[in-house]
Amino acid sequence: MTARLQTANLQIAVPGRQLVRDLDLDIGPGEYVCVLGTNGAGKTLTLHTLAGLRAATGSIRLNGDLLESLSRPDVARRLGLLLQIHEDAFPLTVTDSVLMGCFPRLNFWQWAGDQELQAVQEALRCFDLQGLDERLITTLSGGERERVALATLMVQNPDIWLLDEPLNHLDPHHQIAVLEQLAAVAAGGRIVVTTVHNPALVMRFASHALLLYGDGEWEYGPAGELLEPERLERLYQTPFSYYQGSAAAAGRRVLLPA
Repeated sequence: MTARLQTANLQIAVPGRQLVRDLDLDIGPGEYVCVLGTNGAGKTLTLHTLAGLRAATGSIRLNGDLLESLSRPDVARRLGLLLQIHEDAFPLTVTDSVLMGCFPRLNFWQWAGDQELQAVQEALRCFDLQGLDERLITTLSGGERERVALATLMVQNPDIWLLDEPLNHLDPHHQIAVLEQLAAVAAGGRIVVTTVHNPALVMRFASHALLLYGDGEWEYGPAGELLEPERLERLYQTPFSYYQGSAAAAGRRVLLPA
């Protein structure tokens, strides 16, 4: 697997405010990175910048190649982005919506075939969407629509997954199921970078964490080392403490607001 996401001296700003200064990352195959920060700290803008959707100074490399040197179809084969908000212009069925993920890997005049349809069925199974194949996406609940978007990204099958709040609208069962599925994606040699608001879930699933303080400062490193009460109190301006999980949770410690 050639998955690699690198940044050098990346600057992310909005008028009158520097959100992220000199971001230097080197993320390799199998790494599962969770991005944390308060509302407005630049989490979404960082993902959009990494996906090449907004201009920024500094450099971004996908699998060793400068992002700006790649065509958009080539970018789509290497990198997939899950947006925070989904706007459905047409009332597609769930199958047709998820099938759209395969088009970056098809030739211009090529139609989806049995292989692509099998990939769609597997993605629906992975995100607990069996039986919804022919439902119009405009009739789905918010959580079902979020999982359709995740299934579409799975069919796209990029080396690098960027996900902006993939737990939006999901109940606790599906939150854990989605995070486990993303962990499996990373374990298969891909890169997963996702924004998450729950540090306890980051501690449980992520290999690395990126903390954005919203004033240009950031920290990056192994999640188990980086996430501790003092840092999270500074990040969120609220106290955090460790709590011991039950026997059913294998006795793991979690970090929660105190």
